[in-house]
Amino acid sequence: MDAVSFKTEYLNKATVKKGWVLVDAENEVLGRLASKVAFILRGKNKAGYTPHVDCGDNVIVINAEKVKLTGNKMTEKNYIRHTGFMGGQRSATPKEMLAKKPTFLVHRAVKKMLPTTKLSNRIITNLHVYAGSAHPHEAQQPKAIKLSEILEHNK
Repeated sequence: MDAVSFKTEYLNKATVKKGWVLVDAENEVLGRLASKVAFILRGKNKAGYTPHVDCGDNVIVINAEKVKLTGNKMTEKNYIRHTGFMGGQRSATPKEMLAKKPTFLVHRAVKKMLPTTKLSNRIITNLHVYAGSAHPHEAQQPKAIKLSEILEHNK
């Protein structure tokens, strides 16, 4: 038979080539930043994307304390948690969370953009968020990218 046969190749743990990416969050809108970082973490920006394999890059997010929220979300949105004791429901606004723990907003937003599976628990470990512009991953030689260059599948 002379027909050309195309075979779909799936990546596995041994054949995945993972890189390091540096993203600057200064003056970025939180939700748009989180969706694009989650897109890179899953590996959907690569040609060999395989849904059941951790094939995404390691992402370093710097300047997390300088992220923006649109509208009045900085003062009106609430992050709710529970201590586990009776009457232990606590809430905090993003403004309070940025003052207390500046990396929380970006980390939680990206985590909520990932599917809730065992694989996403593994994928979220590839995210490294830092409040300032300094990070300890210079040895990995991360490639700095602009979020405007990331094309998502729904555009």
